[in-house]
Amino acid sequence: MSSNPTAAMNEVLLEPPRGWLNLRLREAWEYRELLYFFVWRDIKVRYKQTLLGATWAVIQPVTTMIIFSVVFGMLAKLPSDGIPYPIFSYAALLPWQLFSKALSDASASLVSNQQLVTKIYFPKIFLPVSSILSGLVDFLISIVILFGLMWYYGIPLTRNIVVLPALVLFALATALAVALWLASFNVRYRDVKYVLPFLTQIWLYATPVAYSSTMIPEQWRGLYGLNPMAGVVEGFRWALLGSQVTSSSLIGVSILAVVPMLVGGVIYFQRMERTFADII
Repeated sequence: MSSNPTAAMNEVLLEPPRGWLNLRLREAWEYRELLYFFVWRDIKVRYKQTLLGATWAVIQPVTTMIIFSVVFGMLAKLPSDGIPYPIFSYAALLPWQLFSKALSDASASLVSNQQLVTKIYFPKIFLPVSSILSGLVDFLISIVILFGLMWYYGIPLTRNIVVLPALVLFALATALAVALWLASFNVRYRDVKYVLPFLTQIWLYATPVAYSSTMIPEQWRGLYGLNPMAGVVEGFRWALLGSQVTSSSLIGVSILAVVPMLVGGVIYFQRMERTFADII
């Protein structure tokens, strides 16, 4: 024991979390300013030394919308539920881009901040959470383009838009649920970064972004809803464009599917957190 009483008073004992699920909300609240700093840092890094700045938040979804409109709308002539195909696809690309960007950044957040992970104590879950929250800036910029398209095509806003914040939270929760698993895996297995683009590409075509969920047989839509992003995309089209929800069970199953994914991700992240500094 130290003979210096001042040194003894400044000693802090850090212990791993106890139990299967310990959210440590008091600790998170004490470090809340650090979370704000991480989010602000990620936003500044994203636009630092870029030629077009925030314009990149618009270029990607607009370019994808044009390609989808030509390939799937004009050539394949996929149904768009009576909505002009460009706006039909763009309304779905908004949550998808938010999800895919958040998933990519959050999955790499621990490895890309390994100096912080190994040298400073703080709730490590702040890193994937901040990466996800910083993507909201791109989303807010992109949604302005959607409102412009709605005005051009004469599609009015409906009262359903009040549900939009909940749907955005739904998309972010889905990204966090998957990212907590992948970020933990990425600490030990660095080939996660090679698997992620392949996984995201498959997930895109398994989600009704380029097509309508009405193409899925009615008896399979509940099972199809196990893909949480299917419910997110359908919810966005309903909230923004007033489209008819093809199946309430689809969105309900999607919401229920996220809960165990997120709880399991938090538990696994906390179990692995005690070894991050040693392995990374």
